[in-house]
Amino acid sequence: MDDACDSAQALADALPDGVVVADGDGRVTLVSAVAAQMLGLDPVAGVGRALGEVLALQDQDGRDWFTSNLPYDGLATRTAVPEQPWLLQDGTEVLVAARIHRPALHRPVAQVAITLRSGHGRARLDRERSDLVATVAHELRSPLTGVKGFVQALLNRWDKLNDDQKKLMLTTVHADSERLSRLIAELLDVARIDTGRLALYPRPSDAAVLTGRVVESVRASTSRTIELDAPDGLPEIQADPDKFTQVVTNLIENAVRHGDGRVLVTLAPLVGATDLAGVRLTVDDEGAGIAPEIRKRVFTKFWKHGERGGSGLGMYLVNGLIRAHGGTLKIDDAPGGGARIMVVWPGVEHR
Repeated sequence: MDDACDSAQALADALPDGVVVADGDGRVTLVSAVAAQMLGLDPVAGVGRALGEVLALQDQDGRDWFTSNLPYDGLATRTAVPEQPWLLQDGTEVLVAARIHRPALHRPVAQVAITLRSGHGRARLDRERSDLVATVAHELRSPLTGVKGFVQALLNRWDKLNDDQKKLMLTTVHADSERLSRLIAELLDVARIDTGRLALYPRPSDAAVLTGRVVESVRASTSRTIELDAPDGLPEIQADPDKFTQVVTNLIENAVRHGDGRVLVTLAPLVGATDLAGVRLTVDDEGAGIAPEIRKRVFTKFWKHGERGGSGLGMYLVNGLIRAHGGTLKIDDAPGGGARIMVVWPGVEHR
């Protein structure tokens, strides 16, 4: 019998969550090491005590777990207490669930097994969700305010505005609506990357043509100098053209946002160890750069650097799209100061 108890204790101690087990009389028969640490008691000293005494958990209103859930009472068909957040004596949140065992429906409860799990994971998830909501609200508010204002002006003063004024307002509304569409597309892609459901449609593509279109588009919306160096004869890349365009757009716009001088975009042929031709895309800016100690954080969600922040999702998305294509991304120092972003994009495999 002692060997069986020792075996059960060893098994419970090996689990990542805390475990407390009580018999039909409400007396504790087992306290795992993790549970004992959470509850601030000795595992051996907890055995034999009343479950309500050992499980010293309270909610925000001071109610305790045992009297709130009464695991030994209720319907005979009751088999569990669903997971709930409770507070330890030091105020730390834990997630508590219980399993209620009966030999048969007409028999009393024979055993109650409780698990205690750290609430840090849930708190982190809640923070990420709050950050996402705050980010989306902030990013959507600015273009929506512009759209609403110009549309209202057009509705109220249509007959008083000349054609040039109407065209300017409609052009601004169009630009803001494009910004909204891009943000929504980014959010959807981030969700798909997180869940492994990102759909790609790669095909042989001309990196110079796609990059050139992005450069021209960004040039039209900024006074900053953006230069493109793309030699002739670059190998084709294997890419989803829309996703490649999304990557290049994010990189160039980040360089414009965080730099102070010109932005240099360079494409160069690359031959890897497997003789599979590819392309190296380099984006240099003349800003403050990114310190080596924080470069890994660039690829986390909601990372922002400096005061000229965006949604904080751009580089996370860029890295996810590049890796999904089998490429790599590296951050370095630009020769003229500032940041250098280097992307290696795989080429087309010729069989």
